[in-house]
Amino acid sequence: MPLRIDILTLFPEMFATPLSTSIVARSIAQGIVEVHVHDIREWSSGGHNKVDDRPFGGGPGMVFMCEPLTAAVEAVEGMDQRPSNRVLLSPAGAPFTQPAARAFAASTRLMLICGHYEGVDERAIEELALTEISIGDFVLSGGEIPALAIVDAVTRLLPGSLGHADSASQDSFSIEGPSGEPLLDCPHYTRPREWRGRIVPDILLSGDHEAIAQWRHEESIRRTRLRRPDLAFQAHTGPTSQQRNLS
Repeated sequence: MPLRIDILTLFPEMFATPLSTSIVARSIAQGIVEVHVHDIREWSSGGHNKVDDRPFGGGPGMVFMCEPLTAAVEAVEGMDQRPSNRVLLSPAGAPFTQPAARAFAASTRLMLICGHYEGVDERAIEELALTEISIGDFVLSGGEIPALAIVDAVTRLLPGSLGHADSASQDSFSIEGPSGEPLLDCPHYTRPREWRGRIVPDILLSGDHEAIAQWRHEESIRRTRLRRPDLAFQAHTGPTSQQRNLS
């Protein structure tokens, strides 16, 4: 049975093109993953499809109301008997990581809720037991772009989605360092052998596959320590409790 992904959003039109191209589109066509997009406004009450209101306590912006969001989540969950991982895309959430992507890919159903405004009424988050996830330390206008990023990251981990079965295992954050820390991918080269005075490393043309594998691993370690020293630090401190809960 394919992984089912439900996306709850105020802007369903944002998903048409991304879901109809590249690896995600091919995976949908091959029955590897199902992606269903739902407009939260369909569960709003009143004649104006209202889903937000002013925050108690004052302040700028608006807050996502409990009723339409809860109604949408419960109705969409009832469309399939499989229980879902309910995820709210929020800048206040735990970081989305490769282990989290692998955990989602191993599940049977994922629900991605695109947050908006100043935030979602905390009572809805508590009532629905939502897991809040962020794709980075920055703020976007809504959760649609993070939802698409997660769909792509999860889909490419599903068996049959990529052209080569080992492709995902060689990606950044899937390679492991000497202490188990995630590593960045090594440099890659292709033809021509010399370009603008820059020459492909001789080891890659040696035909010695063991030596090439060793070089690539060493380059991954070097690149990670140079560009992402925080990843090496994590190997000694261990994951946070939030990251453990996601994996």
